[in-house]
Amino acid sequence: MERLASALGLQARRGVRVGRRLWGAERRIDVVLTDPVQRKSIGVECKFQGVPGSAEEKIPATVADISAWPIPGLVVFEGDGFSANIRSYLFSTGRAVELRDLEAWLRLFFGLTE
Repeated sequence: MERLASALGLQARRGVRVGRRLWGAERRIDVVLTDPVQRKSIGVECKFQGVPGSAEEKIPATVADISAWPIPGLVVFEGDGFSANIRSYLFSTGRAVELRDLEAWLRLFFGLTE
């Protein structure tokens, strides 16, 4: 993620604290990408699932959590372990992208040329 951010002229910060969850746990964003010229930022939650399993059950909570952030957010996911149902759900939110499509998505979001 940091390599891509640097190539696009973006700053990347990991584990950015963004308040607390309902039950008091600290809320952190995996990566915050910022365009230093525009002063525009987006939070990115990174999800990988290599094999089928229950980890994908946390995805809807992650998407809901993003709505509490003070900046726009995105789930970036990769791995063959995500079911077709959860992939469909992620795409339906409008707030998720597969890792292979991230660069194009970020270029559009930040208004960067190729």
